[in-house]
Amino acid sequence: MKRVGLFFGTFNPIHIGHMAIANHMAEFSDLDEVWFVVTPQSPFKVKKNLLDNHHRYQMVFEATKEFPKLRPSKIEFDLPQPNYTINTLVHLEEKKGPEHQFCLIMGEDNLKGFHKWKNYELILERYDLYVYPRIGEGEITHQFKDHPKIHRVAAPIMEISSTFIRNHHKAGKNIRPLLPDPVWRYMDEMNFYRS
Repeated sequence: MKRVGLFFGTFNPIHIGHMAIANHMAEFSDLDEVWFVVTPQSPFKVKKNLLDNHHRYQMVFEATKEFPKLRPSKIEFDLPQPNYTINTLVHLEEKKGPEHQFCLIMGEDNLKGFHKWKNYELILERYDLYVYPRIGEGEITHQFKDHPKIHRVAAPIMEISSTFIRNHHKAGKNIRPLLPDPVWRYMDEMNFYRS
């Protein structure tokens, strides 16, 4: 059985921080693969700086194509909106069958608000969570502190954000070192985030 970590995000754009965390999870935990689940644009809240789904998927594809343990996924593109993680997990299980065991990858900041997620008890009952460190405020609820399904992975702390990249690219700064080369090439060619 293949253990697959699901790393959810808009990846607008995917950057070296995402890659470092995903690769760390694939190489230094008991996960066999990490899938980048590209979150679609919600029809309920149109964000003007959120690139079209297929462009964000393409950038994840470009970033991961030379890493056999990292894969892009557009599974949520065909699911009803808004996307709830529990629905995606159930759908993946039905689609991929028993040869895959799915787990969630999240930052410590997300764990702090995890009790607000739809069906979070069910998620914890059925799936393992792999949590990477983030610098942030607030305490982790005691119910998640020593939970047997929550695995803390000492991945590198990456304080790079897609927002930072978009804002500074627009301002004419050189943000190229923060992006995997093929992502930079695609972004530059398509003239994304410039205006």
